[in-house]
Amino acid sequence: MIQDTAAFADRIHAAFDFAGQQLRHLITTQPDFFPMYTREGKWKHGGEAWTNWCEGFLGGQLWLMFTYTGDVWWRDQAMRYSRLIEDRKLDNTVHDLGFLFWSTWKRWHEHAPEDFIHDVVIAAGSTAGSRFREKGGYLPSFVSQESSFIDIMMNVGIIFYAARQTDNCELWDNAATHCLTTRRYLVRGDGSSAHEGIFDTETGEFLRQTTHQGWRDDSSWARGLTWAIYGFGTAFRFTEDSRFLQTAEACAAFYLEHTPAHGVPPNDWAEPNPTHPHESSAAAIAASAFLQLAEITSDSLRAIRYQQYAFTILDTLLGSGFLAIDTPHWEGILMQGMYHQSKGLGVNESVMWGDYFFLEVLLDALHILSGRQAYGGARPAC
Repeated sequence: MIQDTAAFADRIHAAFDFAGQQLRHLITTQPDFFPMYTREGKWKHGGEAWTNWCEGFLGGQLWLMFTYTGDVWWRDQAMRYSRLIEDRKLDNTVHDLGFLFWSTWKRWHEHAPEDFIHDVVIAAGSTAGSRFREKGGYLPSFVSQESSFIDIMMNVGIIFYAARQTDNCELWDNAATHCLTTRRYLVRGDGSSAHEGIFDTETGEFLRQTTHQGWRDDSSWARGLTWAIYGFGTAFRFTEDSRFLQTAEACAAFYLEHTPAHGVPPNDWAEPNPTHPHESSAAAIAASAFLQLAEITSDSLRAIRYQQYAFTILDTLLGSGFLAIDTPHWEGILMQGMYHQSKGLGVNESVMWGDYFFLEVLLDALHILSGRQAYGGARPAC
């Protein structure tokens, strides 16, 4: 529990100031560049990307900086980086359009509710929903039509939003069906989650759980579980279907039970004696997800626990072991993040989504500490 809230708020403000310095350096020295992860603390390198999924997180951070500061310089930069990805709104080769457009164009629309901005958000959500497979009832991953990822739960929100805004019942039903399919086949009885499910594309039959990022097919990859906590919470906010809230809380219970008291998990809880024991990006996502759960749970005691735990995670991430504020020449914001351990990509580094969700939860925490509801700009207002 945070005892001195004024001091905690001061640390958050200092972290925002540091983030502003890091982001300003990135976009002025590497204009129009969309990094994914650092190598030895540097954003610019020739490392593999694996897939094209995180260009929205830089623009999203710029929108969060504008929300925090009110400085129009950040707004102008945020608009620029949002426009640079506009053509991706019709990209039906990936499952990640929520990551790209909810963090950028949807935030833009919150600040400037103009039709042309809204149209881009709707187009992205409609494109994402068009990937739905009737046989099996799921949205496939970028890997293949037989594959579905737990990550996709973070991208259904923009589909629900597009469906609601356009009164498209089929699009809505497809998003809900995907959530139910993921709940059935990728979330286990103990609240842990698999990274990937494989389906028979001819019959729609579910075949097996697998992983690309976890330690084993039957273990639980930490970032994937945090996608589930956050994503099922978002699905509940749109649908008010109690099954989605129950799933989010079951996944949250697994996180709470298996993570050290400081709140930062390893890449996979089942991996014995991990060389890199911390995955800060998963922790940042979890903190934001727990604040969302605190808003939507029907149990007041759980709400208090979720909020306190989110603050515990944030308190840890604000420390010098994670926040790069005392690490000269490091270009990211949060250290000890993980992209793809098995491929050796972005291991014990800064990652764009970690920095983005860290800023999101910083902003939410400031709103809570000031006595207001969490900002939750990336979340639906249902």
